[in-house]
Amino acid sequence: MTDLLYSETESDLRAAVRALLADRAAPAALPGRLEGRGPHDAELWRALAGDIGAAGLLVPEKLGGQGASHREAAVVLEELGRAVTPLPYLTSSVVATRTLLALGPSGEAAGLLADLASGRRTAVLAVPLTATDATSADPADPAGPAGAIPAVADAVLADVLLVPRPDGLHAVEAADADIRPQTPLDLTRPLAAVTVAATAPGTRLADAGTSRAAIRSGLLSGAGLLASEQLGLAEWCLEEAVRHTRTRHQFNRPVGSFQALKHRMAELWLEVAGARAAARNAADALATDSPDAPLAVAVAQAYCSRVAVHAAEECVQLHGGIGMTWEHPAHLYLKRAKSDQLAFGAPGHHKDTVAALADLPAPTP
Repeated sequence: MTDLLYSETESDLRAAVRALLADRAAPAALPGRLEGRGPHDAELWRALAGDIGAAGLLVPEKLGGQGASHREAAVVLEELGRAVTPLPYLTSSVVATRTLLALGPSGEAAGLLADLASGRRTAVLAVPLTATDATSADPADPAGPAGAIPAVADAVLADVLLVPRPDGLHAVEAADADIRPQTPLDLTRPLAAVTVAATAPGTRLADAGTSRAAIRSGLLSGAGLLASEQLGLAEWCLEEAVRHTRTRHQFNRPVGSFQALKHRMAELWLEVAGARAAARNAADALATDSPDAPLAVAVAQAYCSRVAVHAAEECVQLHGGIGMTWEHPAHLYLKRAKSDQLAFGAPGHHKDTVAALADLPAPTP
């Protein structure tokens, strides 16, 4: 039976990550950082990835990691979602790491995994953020005839790019690629167009068939654990809306005491509770290599993406005029929620996946 409860180890990990982010990455300070030196904090990444060891949660101990599972990585992403933290955890420590693990424990991938697990280096799978594990385009050639791979998340922060080519997956140093930043909706997750010349030096990690399966495994893990990030985001939005409506007064009463607003927040609480169940189920299915993992991931994404957007919209609206200002971080949560809604497949794609896996054909017109 699936265990959706948090273990003591997971609760301890949550406490450590939350304390670090509260001290170093408070949401209230993020709008100011976006206007200053940029959102990425290298020292914070070293503390999370190396000191806490979060970067190596999916990596076996024999390869230098923590030997944990997707359940623990999901807890980290919940906390990163709560603070919309601009770190390459999902792209490097989940998608790229899981892709390399799927290639096998030996060879060039093993050495790169040790570096990723320690936090010394970061890697990004060079596919669009909207790519899915069952994308209609061949993942072995994502760039197409133009040569540039658009909307690669966190490419500007990567040390190594995992580049799919027709003959297999190649590890290419970021310095040997042309990485051009793009203007994203979500300023906390940078996007870039990546061009890697056919003559660029790199290391071939696996053949084409093995690479395709590994890429799909990495993207499936990314989609499944993205639901945990969306859960953390929705939880913060709900808590912040409740906190604000308790302290904001109109007609000499807290606005949160008005029945219409109480009903809206109660409805949102139920949605967040459902999202928690869906996200935890997806993380557990991935952790146990369940044959139902693709279905659990599709259900989690179809549901959690909608809940995250709804929670962020309610947070902005229930803050009134304050929620519309740049200085309040609510707009960053809404932008992250809308961006996440497209990451690793839009809700419509995941609903189609659920229908196919559950043998529920769409009605014919």
